[in-house]
Amino acid sequence: MLDRHAAGATLASNCGGAFLLAATGLLDGRPATTHWWFADAFRTRFPAVKLDCDRIVIDDGDIITAGGLMAWTDLGMRLVDRLLGPTVMLDTAKFLLIDTAGREQKHFARFLPRLTHGDEPILKVQHWLAAREAKAVSVTEMATQAALEERTFQRRFKAATAMTPIEYVQHLRVARAREHLEFTRRTIDQIAWSVGYEDAAAFRKLFHRLVGLSPGDYRARFAAPSAQAA
Repeated sequence: MLDRHAAGATLASNCGGAFLLAATGLLDGRPATTHWWFADAFRTRFPAVKLDCDRIVIDDGDIITAGGLMAWTDLGMRLVDRLLGPTVMLDTAKFLLIDTAGREQKHFARFLPRLTHGDEPILKVQHWLAAREAKAVSVTEMATQAALEERTFQRRFKAATAMTPIEYVQHLRVARAREHLEFTRRTIDQIAWSVGYEDAAAFRKLFHRLVGLSPGDYRARFAAPSAQAA
């Protein structure tokens, strides 16, 4: 791959293929993506790569990376666009029934909290938060559960989970909201309230920032058939 790249070839990877591509060193300091499930393992192994698992395809000119297994269709359309132009690409996508309307990985990705960090007080808080089913909680309450001074708790929590306590709770709440949108017919205002947000507008804004879709668009795309028919 190094020889071909040096000779001017464009290199591309899909899903876990990014690990092989990163092992060449060609991705160091550059943006790249892989499947969201592999994000932590990839960052640990290749910290110099600017990994962005929110995106399905990252075209960085001479190197293109794509996310999950079926992202090969997005990668393929990107290559057709580059080699044959947008008209041929759109005709190809229509013929193959491929949606080219700007899909992103974060539409599909699930929140996978880090639970193998070895910090027992922080792990205790993570389990406590999960048991509360996304109910409102303050940093002070979390620090009390961990039996740590608040500033120490926040520092250790960020080191263990790669998120601040507030960011972590936001992800938990949105993950719970996604389940309601997929499997119930509750209104978005009702769902916002059930996951701890009295301000439905603030909930919608946060949901869109983390998922990349509005709650209504998410439900239209991912609701289970039984919920749609209810």
